[in-house]
Amino acid sequence: MQTPGTSVASQLFEAPERHFPELSADVLAGVVAAATDLALVVDAQGVIRDVSLGGSHAAELVELRQWIGRRWIETVTIENRGKVTAMLATAVHGTALDGQGPRPERQVTHALAGGVDLPVSYSVVPLGAQAGVLALGRDLRDVAAVQQRLVDAQQSMERDYLRLRHTEARYRLLFEAVEEAVMVLDANSLVVLEHNAAAARLVGEANKRIVGRSFMELLAADSLGDAQARLAQARSAGRSDDASVRLANAPADLRLAASAFKQDSTILLMVRLSAPCTEAPRASASSTRAPEGPSLLDVVNSLPDAFVLTDMQGRILSANQAFSEMVQLPPGDSVQGQPLDRWLGRTSVDMNVLVGNLRQHGVLRLFPTTLRSGLGEPSPVEISAVAVPDGPQACLGFAIRDVARRLPADGRTPRQLPRSVEQLTGLVGRLPLKDIVGETTDLIERLCIEAALELTRDHRASAAEMLGLSRQSLYVKLRRYGILEFGQEGRLPAEDRSRAD
Repeated sequence: MQTPGTSVASQLFEAPERHFPELSADVLAGVVAAATDLALVVDAQGVIRDVSLGGSHAAELVELRQWIGRRWIETVTIENRGKVTAMLATAVHGTALDGQGPRPERQVTHALAGGVDLPVSYSVVPLGAQAGVLALGRDLRDVAAVQQRLVDAQQSMERDYLRLRHTEARYRLLFEAVEEAVMVLDANSLVVLEHNAAAARLVGEANKRIVGRSFMELLAADSLGDAQARLAQARSAGRSDDASVRLANAPADLRLAASAFKQDSTILLMVRLSAPCTEAPRASASSTRAPEGPSLLDVVNSLPDAFVLTDMQGRILSANQAFSEMVQLPPGDSVQGQPLDRWLGRTSVDMNVLVGNLRQHGVLRLFPTTLRSGLGEPSPVEISAVAVPDGPQACLGFAIRDVARRLPADGRTPRQLPRSVEQLTGLVGRLPLKDIVGETTDLIERLCIEAALELTRDHRASAAEMLGLSRQSLYVKLRRYGILEFGQEGRLPAEDRSRAD
């Protein structure tokens, strides 16, 4: 048995009349409530006569009970009304209005109170020629939230990729511009993985590939022992003492220095070759001391978050490399002696608040503000700080974390307006008062426009008159807030032009 508006592919039972010959209305209602989040009984005129809510959504969607007695097409947003009309036509005639055959499932968006959208995926089942249809719906809010977070994560990844490419370009420029010969070796095999132009000129094999060759092949026979020892020292201790070596077919001595670093759990060696230093005796004297382990200063300088040390007035004493990268200092510039509020905060007020709290309480955690780059581009950051009044010199320490890539906890995209007082107050500290007042004005303006459209049943000419606006001004605001979809080239839909006239 096949009912109108359904396809053979969607038939689940071969003989439903044999399995369910005496199915009562109560049992059918229970099946519908258990299988769907939302079900609507719609009569032949498109008016909702009854609503069924799934158990997990009954308390949350209690507002939907107010739809009884209203036309189904009035409960959805303007751009989805054509879909409702098509579903009703499909259920009654078995063919969509566009003549492309039945479409068993359509996604529409309901407009709830407070400007909240409820996306639902409907399947329509006809109840008879005069009885109307049964619309079975699935709540898609969780799916929409996951999709939005996926889009946010994808955009964050694209920003990270772009930032990585810029960082790589700066590294490559610096690597090639330095006059000192630099080679990157595999720590185990000592094979050359990368080198700069100065290294190729020094070796004298600019036209021959150095990458893939063993570093030991480039040295003279009498330098192999010292070089092997220094590279082993760098592998175990992190860096090596300087050593004097000679390249093959080159009589001049060179100073070799090596340091180790990790990349994707692989240990690499960075070898620097330069002319002998005049302080070689001092270096050889230091070679008698045991190699020192990494200090706290090395760790702080390698942190991905910025760390800045200032005096009690906020003038920078020292900063790690991450801070210089965040403020995009040009090569050769130093931050020492500069006031921190040159880059930190929208105005000097933020720095005054930071310093005042540190002097009074000693510790400050997760203070939201902005950090301006050398080009004046702001970026949101969080600051945790501590005051150290005791010691050789009283100072303040600031740990600065970039939160521009952090996804919003409330799931609201940056282009969406705040929907509650809590979201508005959450903007304090992240935006100046002028911008927060602007957000509040936009929120009130949008809610008033939506209320006017609701009262006038979407008659926009009447809504404009109710709001004291011209029709052109109302249409501009509708487009701005995304309340309606305009036709091509910004023209109004045909039925809307007839209403306005």
